[in-house]
Amino acid sequence: MDIRIGTSGFSYDDWKGHFYPLSVKRSEMLEFYARYFRTVEINSTYYGMPRRETMQQMTRRVPEGFDFVVKAHQDFTHSGTFLPESFAQFRVALEPLQEAAMLGGVLAQFPWSFRRTPENEQFLATLRRELSEIPVVVEFRNAEWVADETFNRLRDLRLGFCCVDEPRLKGLMPRVVETTAPVSYVRFHGRNAKKWWQHEHAYERYDYLYSQEQLHEWVAPVQSLAAGTERTYLFFNNHYEGQAGQNARQIAELLGQPLPWPAPAQETLDLTPDAQSSPAVVTQRK
Repeated sequence: MDIRIGTSGFSYDDWKGHFYPLSVKRSEMLEFYARYFRTVEINSTYYGMPRRETMQQMTRRVPEGFDFVVKAHQDFTHSGTFLPESFAQFRVALEPLQEAAMLGGVLAQFPWSFRRTPENEQFLATLRRELSEIPVVVEFRNAEWVADETFNRLRDLRLGFCCVDEPRLKGLMPRVVETTAPVSYVRFHGRNAKKWWQHEHAYERYDYLYSQEQLHEWVAPVQSLAAGTERTYLFFNNHYEGQAGQNARQIAELLGQPLPWPAPAQETLDLTPDAQSSPAVVTQRK
């Protein structure tokens, strides 16, 4: 089973003293991160169009066998229109990762407002066409997309389905386990229901630490995903103060997937479980 575990982003100042040493510089964060994990989800590419030179530099800062999943730019997922020049620029930026065999794929995260309509279903085909040679995983936020027709459409287009763990709120995607492509994918956003819609700062939505029991709910589903696909990615997006790194290491232990770069002696992570809510059911589709 090829299960790759990491976090959604790595360059966070509030990880200092939790995951990173207090003295670490931003330019050193990726190298430090790669001592623990062999994959990372790059989220900065959603906010700003990536540059080829930046991607080239990143390949030089990680060891062989490491890979990157790159989040699609907001022009693709949030603009509501097709911008061919943005796709062209994005493809060029990813070339160094492809040349180094370090591109795990692209994550296209659509907003809750991306409803299940004929127009949006057609845009999925556009996404596939524009990123034709790249593994692409689609994350929906709106529960309307949970339907057999959706999963069959994704299979036809060779688009992966992103399983999510997030608060159980009306209209949000439930914890559905499904595979639609050779790559399976799970994102852990935390279960901070109180701050999901109402918060002063964006990070508050993802301020959450999973307990050992909550992570254990995913062991069997992840094993099922991994058994049916070529590669499985697990990314933790509960990034506030390094909680993502802590939970990623915990689930790796639960899955019997030892991380390739064990923590050094000055390890600062506290792996003590901290239950914050009662367990929730993970629905596995047959």
